[in-house]
Amino acid sequence: MAAQGRILFHIDMNCFYASVEQAHNPELKGKALAIAGNPKERRGILVTCSYEARAKGVYTTMAVWEAKRKCPELILMAPNFERYRNASKAMFAILRTYTDLVEPVSIDEGYMDVSDIVHGEEAIELAESIQTRILSELDLPCSIGIAPNKFLAKTASDMKKPMGITILRKRDVSKILWHLPVIEMHGVGESTAKKLEGIGVLTIGNLANIEDYVIKSNLGKNGLRLKNRANGIDHRDVDPNSIYDTKSIGNSMTFPVDLVEFSELESAIQKLCEKVAKRLDAKNLAGHTVSIMIRDADWHNSSRSKTISNAIYKKEEIESIAITLTEKHWNGSPVRLLGVTVSNVADKKETAEQLSIFTFEKYVKEEPVLKIVEQLQHKFGKDIITKGIKDVKKKTYESQTSFSKDFLDDHKR
Repeated sequence: MAAQGRILFHIDMNCFYASVEQAHNPELKGKALAIAGNPKERRGILVTCSYEARAKGVYTTMAVWEAKRKCPELILMAPNFERYRNASKAMFAILRTYTDLVEPVSIDEGYMDVSDIVHGEEAIELAESIQTRILSELDLPCSIGIAPNKFLAKTASDMKKPMGITILRKRDVSKILWHLPVIEMHGVGESTAKKLEGIGVLTIGNLANIEDYVIKSNLGKNGLRLKNRANGIDHRDVDPNSIYDTKSIGNSMTFPVDLVEFSELESAIQKLCEKVAKRLDAKNLAGHTVSIMIRDADWHNSSRSKTISNAIYKKEEIESIAITLTEKHWNGSPVRLLGVTVSNVADKKETAEQLSIFTFEKYVKEEPVLKIVEQLQHKFGKDIITKGIKDVKKKTYESQTSFSKDFLDDHKR
């Protein structure tokens, strides 16, 4: 590692939920263990599984019935999110004893910028120290990627699991990454991979060497960003304050039995919108875009969205748009999973309703009240009265599906 360059770590906890359960109950160690959203349902999906289970062909997102068929001795457990949250807080507390430049990105992974505290080979010693401490103090294994930027650090942490420490330098990208299928690159999903395949990009190397105008005309700015990553270029900083930048609030539901009637979808959407609305309210957020995601019985995903001028956060408003989108775009195929997301979110205090012929009268009626409020704020301070805003410190962990995002509230100071 060049002494003058950045040195970033990506810490990735190994089989986190399963590892936490094994640490909590040592009798589970060495056994095939899986955490499932609903372990009693044969159509339930595995959230994660231990390496012992993976050795038997079991993997995350596999159906419970299939996992039990491959591994009859598999131990199935329901998730204990409070336990995982506490373990995550303890892990990040350890990281922050080394530097304040720690950026949590999910419940079981985060970045560290250690450029100012180590140089060269010292980075490996520090990574070993962190890995050993997390294992000895929390009984949890992790892998650490060391690189000059976030993309390479994230890629490196995936190269050796469990308990791996891997260095990935920019100059090694062509040798180590370019021969791999483009779908294996972080940031490239199935949809993007198909688009890339359509323009002849099959490997990471193809992406790294494609002409700018070709990739931009097909994937826009994101295409150029992916090309840079394929060349090992990533200028993002490790930002501890990024935990305050919520971009979307969503919730999804996997069904034990595929849904085939629209009335069933409508009922599910109502439940999802209620959870999304509660989380928006808890975070004092409102959003302009409502999206639905439908996964059919053959695991084909489709999504649709609608953007509106006035930000919304109420269940009824979200539900109206989500149901309309589903009614318009559902092709009748059996539905395995359904999701609802509100994005382009901002603090309710920062969202302004567009005046229209329908809302103007309301504001005219409110004018006398607003003048009184303005006078009180001028005399006693702007925070003396706020309009329809609840305590910003209120928190909730209502949604288990989106738990790995909600956990970030634990890191806000």
